Amino acid sequence: MVKGLTLVNTGPGKGKTTAALGLVARALGHGQKVAFIQFIKCQETGESQFLADLAKDRAENFFFCRHGQGFVGRNPSQADRELAEEGLRQAEALAADYDLLVLDEINVALSLGLLDPAAVASFIQNRPLALNLVLTGRGCPANIIDLADTVTEMTDVKHAFRAGIPARPGVDY
Repeated sequence: MVKGLTLVNTGPGKGKTTAALGLVARALGHGQKVAFIQFIKCQETGESQFLADLAKDRAENFFFCRHGQGFVGRNPSQADRELAEEGLRQAEALAADYDLLVLDEINVALSLGLLDPAAVASFIQNRPLALNLVLTGRGCPANIIDLADTVTEMTDVKHAFRAGIPARPGVDY
């Protein structure tokens, strides 16, 4: 049995979730089973609609769910914490049945204190041997980076928004 990898997409630039979606396409293309859990996010976006539709169309090998209420400020609510903890419990429950598990925005949940970094580290270390795991979001803690096999930091070199160009459907959300 080949050991699964832990990949982290972090940093202040765009593309962390988008890169994870590319891995979803790649894994599904190889006939693998994929689960995609979003932390924090709740707004309807092109990606969330695509993932929900994909889960309906390919329910036998793709699962998608969200555990969040949207933007979380500096003072997260108890509900924010409970939703994040529920997402981690769901990841633990699903891990044995999938080849790839994406934990989208879990790094943000960690950096905001919604999840215990030791609990997430324990999940990474004790997951099924063959499971490939992707963790996305800004602010990935050092203990998670240390456990990862591959870490990619997205860097914000230039962004259209700073030039006054508003976010666009299909590109930014």
